[in-house]
Amino acid sequence: MKDFITALQFLTRIHILRQEEVTAAEFGRSVRYFPLVGAVIGAILASWAFLTLGYLPIHVLAASLIILELVLTGGLHGDGFMDTMDGVFSGRSRERMLEIMKDSRVGANGVMAFCALILLKWSLILDLLLTGTGTVAFFVMPLLGRLAIVIAVTAFPYARPEGIGKAFAQFAGRPSLYFAVVLSIVLVLPFGKTAGTIMVLAVVVTLVLCRYFVKRLGGLTGDVYGAVNELVEIAVLILFLSKEWLLLWVR
Repeated sequence: MKDFITALQFLTRIHILRQEEVTAAEFGRSVRYFPLVGAVIGAILASWAFLTLGYLPIHVLAASLIILELVLTGGLHGDGFMDTMDGVFSGRSRERMLEIMKDSRVGANGVMAFCALILLKWSLILDLLLTGTGTVAFFVMPLLGRLAIVIAVTAFPYARPEGIGKAFAQFAGRPSLYFAVVLSIVLVLPFGKTAGTIMVLAVVVTLVLCRYFVKRLGGLTGDVYGAVNELVEIAVLILFLSKEWLLLWVR
């Protein structure tokens, strides 16, 4: 339970207990519960969509879901996404890319990429709301995004000699990955074969993204973990919509 609370309080603004000092080992053990934290976020998003659909203008509802997720996470993964885009698309050497990503200032690449990400996510959420299938997608999306982080942490090398992401990579081994996968299956499969298939495809997307970033950076960092989460969330929304698009095309 303590490890889950550590994960919850690190990945979100939801604070249950006061943890003045968390060791690297405790951070590492908490990784296995990341999908469960994603499920908590997803449950809040899905509940908000369910309760307000029909009461809020649908464009406002789509925007409010994005804002709600940003509030819940404190923009943690968005920050990592921007830093990653600044570094990876800087056109510099591998070492310089890592230096740029460590800089607290956000560059043009990061701002443009994040604006594009938010616009795309808003459009996808809006389409899901219009099809009436958004509730499940809004629950599964953050869950699989956090599973993607677990895969990135446990299955790929870390690029820096130090950093908070190093604690995750050092103390979260394959048992954490297996636990997180089983936990994700238990949480996703009740929503049917479509959700299960999307989970498999999300894992494939995660592996492709991680391999790409490792090739560019020589390993992953905490910022890349955030970027992978954001990109996999987008992929999950697209996959849920793909079924609706296919049905529309068949008709």
